[in-house]
Amino acid sequence: MKLDRGIATLTLDAPENRNALSAALVAELAEALTECGQDPAVRAVVLTHTGSTFSAGADLKAPPSPYAFVDLLRRIVELPKPVVGVVRGHVRAGGLGLLGACDIVVASEASDFALTEVRIGVAPAVISLTLLPKLEPRAAARYYVTGERFGTALARAMGLVTAGEDELDAILDGLRQGSPQGLAESKRLVTAKVLETFERDAEDLVQRSASLFASAEAREGMTAFLERRDPEWRL
Repeated sequence: MKLDRGIATLTLDAPENRNALSAALVAELAEALTECGQDPAVRAVVLTHTGSTFSAGADLKAPPSPYAFVDLLRRIVELPKPVVGVVRGHVRAGGLGLLGACDIVVASEASDFALTEVRIGVAPAVISLTLLPKLEPRAAARYYVTGERFGTALARAMGLVTAGEDELDAILDGLRQGSPQGLAESKRLVTAKVLETFERDAEDLVQRSASLFASAEAREGMTAFLERRDPEWRL
């Protein structure tokens, strides 16, 4: 963790596998967020990355359990400090779930995004907890089922991205001017409906995710991805 005038920066730093969400990375990030939440010197958190990819989604070789990933997303949402996601590159699948959990998302114009789960035989189940309360419904309907890439301008229009990279300094300055109590209580107001979604849907989505990942289609999709070939259903 790097602390600068009340802003703690947490950096996803596994560029060799495109910051894929392994069990170890999810556990480390959850622990770091807990420390930030308990540290009175931390006013807000920036979540960013090294390399050209914010996160490629779940690490197919060493994935976290669905429960661990839900716990991480909820920890971001419930943290009594605002969390700002900063993206300067590619974001795929579960990485979008992290951004959905953030209170503010800043992205460079060169960034791009895709919900690629459908292409390996699964669905954006668990990350729907943070995405569906925020995304424009028609955009979600398209990009959930096509897996297409989209850029920063569209990500802003559909509710995933808050601001461009040129606005980051102003956002952080605004957070530094907020009182700890004011920031925490203001965040509680805007995250209340997202937390209602966790209470209502988390268990169902965890079970759905586990079932999908255990299916024959998912095994074929993940194998094809790791072997860099088309899956058998590709037309």
